[in-house]
Amino acid sequence: MSGMGSDEGENIIPFQLQFDKPIPFQIKIAEWNPEKDLLAMVTVDSKILLHRFNWQRLWTVSPGKPVTSLCWRPDGKAIAVGLEDGTIALHDVENGKLLRSLKPHTVAVVCLNWEEDGQSNMDKIENFSVYEDRTSRFFPPAPRAPKVPGLVAGDSSFMDDGEDSLAELSNTSFRKFNILCSGDQDGSICFSIFGIFQIGKINIHELSVPVQHLDEHASCKIINASIHKVALSKDLCRLVVMCTGELTDCDIKPKEEKFNVQDQHGLHCLAMDTSIFWKRKYELHQVAQQASNIEDLTEVIRASLSVMSKQWADAMKTFHDKFHSLSTLIVDNGLESSPQEEFLSLLGGARISPALNQFLVNSLGEVLLLNEATENAGLLLVQVQRFMMVLSSVVQQFSNFFNWLVRSIKYLMQEPNDQLSSYNSELLVVFLKFLYDQDPVKDLLELSEVGDSIEIDLKTIGRVKELLQFGGFQDCDFLQRTLANEFQHMEYSFKTALLMPFTTISRKISCMKLLPLCPLQLSTTQTPTPIPMSLTFYKNELSDDTPSQSGYTDYISFQIPNETFPDIPNCIGIAKGFKQNSNNEKNGYTSLEAVLLSVPNGYSCVDLSLYKDKELVLLLNKTSANSEGSGEACMMVVQTSDLPFISISRSSCLNQWELEDFKGSIVNLEMENEKVRKVPHSAIAPLAVSASRGVACVFAERRRALVYILEEDEDEEITEDK
Repeated sequence: MSGMGSDEGENIIPFQLQFDKPIPFQIKIAEWNPEKDLLAMVTVDSKILLHRFNWQRLWTVSPGKPVTSLCWRPDGKAIAVGLEDGTIALHDVENGKLLRSLKPHTVAVVCLNWEEDGQSNMDKIENFSVYEDRTSRFFPPAPRAPKVPGLVAGDSSFMDDGEDSLAELSNTSFRKFNILCSGDQDGSICFSIFGIFQIGKINIHELSVPVQHLDEHASCKIINASIHKVALSKDLCRLVVMCTGELTDCDIKPKEEKFNVQDQHGLHCLAMDTSIFWKRKYELHQVAQQASNIEDLTEVIRASLSVMSKQWADAMKTFHDKFHSLSTLIVDNGLESSPQEEFLSLLGGARISPALNQFLVNSLGEVLLLNEATENAGLLLVQVQRFMMVLSSVVQQFSNFFNWLVRSIKYLMQEPNDQLSSYNSELLVVFLKFLYDQDPVKDLLELSEVGDSIEIDLKTIGRVKELLQFGGFQDCDFLQRTLANEFQHMEYSFKTALLMPFTTISRKISCMKLLPLCPLQLSTTQTPTPIPMSLTFYKNELSDDTPSQSGYTDYISFQIPNETFPDIPNCIGIAKGFKQNSNNEKNGYTSLEAVLLSVPNGYSCVDLSLYKDKELVLLLNKTSANSEGSGEACMMVVQTSDLPFISISRSSCLNQWELEDFKGSIVNLEMENEKVRKVPHSAIAPLAVSASRGVACVFAERRRALVYILEEDEDEEITEDK
């Protein structure tokens, strides 16, 4: 391995410094795009930034709530952002606009992991298998939601002008099956297909954790659990979880001479069986597509109802405001008639009163004020027959009234009216008697209060109940609900139906293994210091793509807190093979292997990240830095394939913390034996490493960002932004 490099005097430098630039903000989260040279960052005041590799800023987004986690969609086209209130927001990489938000948690989302199906799309006949979307047979594509300036659709989670990006987000027919995993600080883990359809949820507190101890089979529970890291395997069959909590209700009594794990707060690793995702991925793909289309349609319906309700209310307000002046004129002229009676008198050919004459000649302006409202009413997507009949009848009577009113105005002003539309006298009488000061459309549109209902005559109710005897109806109360209430009723029915696969999947996810790593000290006065940790999966060589062959090996790395084991100071723990099944486990052996690495003297670990080709990147600060200077740090790359991993025996489980077995076999890291690059500043977390692009971004305490090229790309040369 190469020794420590310097900026000058060497032809080969372990990591080439691309640039070292000041930044106006401190960063708390940073993640590279898996497909492009883009870095997403979150500032300490929770602004989301997207930068190119040359540090050109593309956009900035302020969610308005504290950001607690972030990850990329596998294709790099969207960013998932976890918020303190339990919300997960999906943003478009092109412009940062909000595509959709969901709230699967009630507390802060502390970690996110978005993984797609890594299995080949080739079937056994070697024909390319493409998912067939049959959703359109049942649910037509949703049109664009109507918009009115200043109007926001109720409970909308869409941006006003993000329809194209939203359509791409929802169209999953030709995209690899993927799942977004999210963990919160109360021990809950949620799963969302394509990041938009919630398909399962588990809580660490409620799980029965199996424990293998010699020839015994027992279980225990983890209380006061908080999730720190989750990673779904690329075959979607296993989920590795790093969490803190206390083991309790264990069926095995630990030996007296060993350090008891039970009832001790500590860091634990769990392997979850999520093979249901792989076994049912095609069915889940179909369900997710249908649920997405249903949600799109209901959102358009919700927006349409809001637009219609507002437009109709505006039209009715204009109508009543305009004709209210007639009532005032009638009173001012000393008359005791009503506006309806004045219009009926005019209709019957009687002499027009001075009040009505003044109103018609001087006050009436636009006579087609309902045209726009009538046009917008056509946006309604729920074809409720009763509503359409009422709306059609009301609009027809309004039109008839205005046709007659225009003719009357033309007659009073002695202008020709032969070219005007005709009117129906009988409908006009009905309008003046029943619709002039009433609004049946409003009654159908608006949400009704609890206990309120639309009045239906007994004859109609009797006919509906008679239909129940012939089947096809189960609800005879629908006629008493408004259209808005009917929509809520429909939306609830869909949510109830989609809850069935959610419940089924949640029950199928179980805990397979437990690995108690190390004890942690609880502090009631101080905020716990974050533990640097990293989870990833590497594909095994000479393995096929079936879950039964364990095609991927999990690697778990974490810093061991110094107060955990006084005799294991300043160490990094690495474990691998935790999720894999092994026939040897029955004989007291396990596929799980681990090793402890001792950080070089004079350095402390700031952050770490597992890198491609089974490498571990460590960010180390020099502990003897001058307080007046800028400090010093370094990056070190450790080849995990060269480390002397030791198999973990199951015989010690729950008698002691697993890492105690490795006290006598610690590997000491030496600066001259590893691949090291000096960093001329004191560094802080996070360390952002891109496995696909071969670059790393280091953040300094004094608000600087340093980007290093970990390896040269033969096909593409990345140049520094001058």
